[in-house]
Amino acid sequence: MLVVIKYVVIFMLLLIVGSLFSALTFLVKDRGHRDSTRVLKVLTMRIGLSIVLFLALGAGYYFGLIPATGLRSMP
Repeated sequence: MLVVIKYVVIFMLLLIVGSLFSALTFLVKDRGHRDSTRVLKVLTMRIGLSIVLFLALGAGYYFGLIPATGLRSMP
């Protein structure tokens, strides 16, 4: 079960970093457009993903899916 949680956490972190880089791309491309809200939408999505990841990790710890030692391999 810990392996699945590790992959989910890594996938969510990759989504968060990807969202950050897409916001940077939109910021550079939309430099002259005043009505463009793509950067705001992508950064809002990044905040939402970060909150979901934080709550999922907290819930996993609370319900015993993530042990107190963290997500490292157990002997």
